[in-house]
Amino acid sequence: KNKANLSIYDVPETYQRYLCEIYAISLTKKGAWVNNKEIAEKLNVNPASVSGILYKLKENNLIVWKPRSPIRLTKEGKQIAKHLGETKALLEIFFKEVLKIKDIKLIKELSCEMEHHISIEVKIKFQEFLNSYLK
Repeated sequence: KNKANLSIYDVPETYQRYLCEIYAISLTKKGAWVNNKEIAEKLNVNPASVSGILYKLKENNLIVWKPRSPIRLTKEGKQIAKHLGETKALLEIFFKEVLKIKDIKLIKELSCEMEHHISIEVKIKFQEFLNSYLK
């Protein structure tokens, strides 16, 4: 399979979580470079396990990285992270505005779990539904 054309389903959920964290941290950084320690702290894991995942992300052309160096998302890595973030936001709106769920912690947990299983096509349909529902 051509690694330049990975779909969301080709990227394991664990990797997706790392991409989301790297993206979130990178938004606060000049040049969008992130370090291993920051990722470890955000995901509450030890830096050695972060390195293991970073090798896999690099292998799949999702990050630019060399051991003991800062990390930055590739175009593909950023696209996946942005898709996940947008999907999570749509899910949060759906649970809050459509289903009228009041428990914010529950909304965040559900959105975080479900975002990894929604394709781009479904996200677009979801967006269209919410746009018409919330008019």
